[in-house]
Formats: sequence, C-alpha cells, structure tokens
Amino acid sequence: MLRRCVRWCVLGVCCALPLAVLAAASPRPTGLTPAEIDALVARSMRTFEVPGIAVGIVRDGRLVFAKGYGVRTVGSHDPVDADTIFAIGSNTKAFTTAALALLVDEGKLRWDDKVTDILPDFQLKDPWVTREFTVRDLLTHRSGLGLGAGDLLFIPSTDFSRKEVIHALRFLKPQTSFRSEFAYDNLLYMVAGELIPPLTGLSWERFVETRLLAPIGMTGCAAGAAGVPADHLASPHAIVEGAVTVVKPLDVSVAAPAGAIHCSVAGMARWMNLQLAEGKLPDGHALFSPERSREMWTPQTLLPVSRRAEALTHTHFSTYALGWGIEDFDGVRHISHNGGVSGMVTHVSLVPELGLGIVVLTNQESPGPIVAIPNAILESYASTERHDWVTLIAEQLKAVAEHFRAEDAARAPPPANVTLSPADRAAFAGTYADAWRGDATVSEADGALRLVFSRTDGLRGPMQAVGPDLFIVHWDDRSAHADAYVRFSRDYTGRPNGFTMQAVSDETDFSYDFQDLDFHRTPATP
Repeated sequence: MLRRCVRWCVLGVCCALPLAVLAAASPRPTGLTPAEIDALVARSMRTFEVPGIAVGIVRDGRLVFAKGYGVRTVGSHDPVDADTIFAIGSNTKAFTTAALALLVDEGKLRWDDKVTDILPDFQLKDPWVTREFTVRDLLTHRSGLGLGAGDLLFIPSTDFSRKEVIHALRFLKPQTSFRSEFAYDNLLYMVAGELIPPLTGLSWERFVETRLLAPIGMTGCAAGAAGVPADHLASPHAIVEGAVTVVKPLDVSVAAPAGAIHCSVAGMARWMNLQLAEGKLPDGHALFSPERSREMWTPQTLLPVSRRAEALTHTHFSTYALGWGIEDFDGVRHISHNGGVSGMVTHVSLVPELGLGIVVLTNQESPGPIVAIPNAILESYASTERHDWVTLIAEQLKAVAEHFRAEDAARAPPPANVTLSPADRAAFAGTYADAWRGDATVSEADGALRLVFSRTDGLRGPMQAVGPDLFIVHWDDRSAHADAYVRFSRDYTGRPNGFTMQAVSDETDFSYDFQDLDFHRTPATP
C-alpha cells in the first residue's frame, strides 16, 4: 500500500561485470563516512520536513551502520534510534513471499499452483482468469485489475474481514487483459497470505512471526502494530494544512500480508543479511533454499524506465519479481522495494554483487528521504558518479506538485456554490450501495448534505454543491488529501438514484480508488 506521492520505485537488475572482475579493477569502495551520512540525513530531514529517520547498512554479513535521527513524535524529545519501530508498509510483501517460499521448499506449495485449488472461494470477475490464476499471479501485479483496485476496503481503516475482501474481488472490473500490464495491487497479496492457513493451520501473522521473524532474530519486530512495544514506536506524520502533524495510524490488519509488519533498522538489518545470504542464517542453517532465493529475485513483470533513470542511474530496464523490484543501477543488480502507510514511508535496497543492504525508515509521508538517502549511499559503494540527490528529488517533487496543480485546474469545473432548497436536499438523501464497498449514506443536517461511508470512520464529510447533480465531498480527516467529486444520476422520474466518484486531485493516493465505485440507491430507501 502506498501513500500520496509514494510511488513504489525500484532500482537494479543486471551486473555489467562479475564481482571478481570489479574487485580486480579497483579497490572495493567503503561507502559514505558516518559524518557524511549524518549530513545527508540532516539535509533530508530539513528539506522534506521529516521529524524522524532511521538508517541501517549491512555489508558482507555485518551491520556496519545503524543510527536514528530526530524524534519519534513531533514536539516531543523522544529520540529515534536503531531500535525505534516503524511501520514498514509494502516492504511486508517480501516477507509474505518468503513465507510462501518456505512452503515451496517443504513441498506444500508450488508457485504455479492454481489459487482456487487452495482457496475455492477465490473469484475474479472473469471466470477464465479465475480458473487460470496462480500463486505467482498473486505476487506480480499483473492481474488485469486497476492500480490499487479495491484498496478502499482497508484504506482508511475499516472493519472488513479477509473473507469479505476475497468475496468483493469478484465485483472489481478489470482495466487490462490478464498478465498484460503492471498495476500495483495490495489485495492480492492479502489473498497470498490467506494461502497459509489451509496449508499450515497457522494464520499469516503467526506463521510469519514463528517461521521468519523469530528464527532470523528480528527482536522487537512484529506482524502487526499490536505486537509492538508502545515505548519504541514512532508516530506517523503528514503535512496537514502546511504543518507537520501527527496522524492516526492506519490499521491494515485485514490486508496485513500486504503491509502490516512493524520493525526497526536493527531488525531489518538481520532480514537484509538473510536475503543477501540466499536464505542462510548466521549459524549456517538454511531458512529457505538458494533456489527459492533465485526464484524470488527472478523478473516476472516488465516496467517502463524513465529518461531520468536512464540519465542519472544508467538504468536500462526495470521489472517486478516476487515481492521485490529488480533493476540495474550503475552496472550492478539492485533489488529493492518501497513501503508506505499513513504517515510513514520506508525503503529497502539490496546489491548482492557488493554484499550491500540499505534500509531507510521514516515517520512522515514525503517520499524524498527514501529516494535521496539510499541513492546517495548506493552511489558511494558503486564507485560511480555522485549526484546531489536531496536537491534533485526536492526539485522533482516540486515539479510534480506544480504539474498536479495545473492538471487539477484544467479539469476542474467552474467554481460555484449551488444553493439547494430543502426539497432538493431531501431528494439526494438516502442510502446507496456499491457491490464491493458496501453502503454509503447521504443525510441532511443543519441545511447541508453529508456523505458517510459504512465500515470506516475515515470517510465522512460535508458535501458542497458545485454544479447540477455535482458535489465535492470534503472529508473530515484533512490528512487524507483525498477530497472527491460526487456525481449523481437520476431515474426517469427525475429522482437521484445513484452516484459515481472521482478524486478531485490527481495527487490523491491511488489507494483511494473512488473511480471504481458505482453506488445505487438501495430499495429500502424511501
């Protein structure tokens, strides 16, 4: 799951020269000094207005750098250190993939098993796609569903069950043909996690904690926020009306296999060392086999490469594997992933040829630090041209924001406040239902209309009439940055009988997939 402007980005997939040749050509680089990292992080915190950051680096199986900066909560004096716990968001996906890899090693699962053979209730809109859908398809973002399809089932926090989410998948309309295009997806990773109980008798949470976190020695890390000591937990923050503000943590327990793990840089360092050792623990025991490691890092879905990446990091191609992104970065294979939930974004980079792993954890939504910091560290180890990534990313984010503002202004209807009579307001009031998201209620109070989604406290707010049958809902939670148009349709008698929605701004995070909703007045509504 990703938050506003946090577009999962990965760097790395083929090496130009084997490590032995690189080593013979020049002394092995030692990376940035601790003082240089301190200065890099300090600039990032100032530039991107982030209260706290933790950075960890492993090299050749050793933790060579682990440090926290700033505070866990803005306005407090509680420092971030190497043991401070952050929500790692979509970096959880690699853990879910690794959990399945254990079952593949045990002969209980194959990557190309049909999902319906294990979960008979799994169903997508197209019956043929349902029959052909494999475990591998759950992990590679090529289902044919749209970007972030169905994320409103858990964003903002809801009380849906995983069984209900799986049932809802059959109502989501595909946007492309099966296996033809990449579109980032969270719900199918939840389905991947739900393969574990029928095969093992354990929940995803219990399996991950006992079969991965505990053997790896990831002390203090947990499969959800409930297992984290409160006195070690960083608070999530966002820019709300121009100020860095603490926001409510996102409860993603229903979609936990897609993004619920909480961890520190100390714990993530152990995870990176396991990955770089192809599944082997420090005591020599193999948690998963080298064959599974290679499979998880084998490209599956092609991605476009921007001219910017070609110029700055000499990236030639980009792919998604199983829970990881793979690209080439200045001639070395770079395996990485970003993660984001409300108020926190994170990044993990692995460079096997250099024995290198980098983790950056932050407690603010800006994507700036999770690009600038790891890229600068990567360049220092890759012995390549170095860039001022803080400035480059700051300029890029500014340009993107200006582009969004221009796009929003170009497509917005003429500003207008339409005055509705009491009879008009009464006509819109009622309960409406969407096939996969459930009910939403339009009610009249104090001379105004109000929209309230069921199953969550995070989607409720007043509706401003801006045109014939057209409203903008301004959500009470201003940290969401997700105000949306609400356009009503009418039946042949002229009565409002349904509505569709669209985010007001292109900058709204894709997990607010309002465009996939189609509400119809329920028969019980008078």
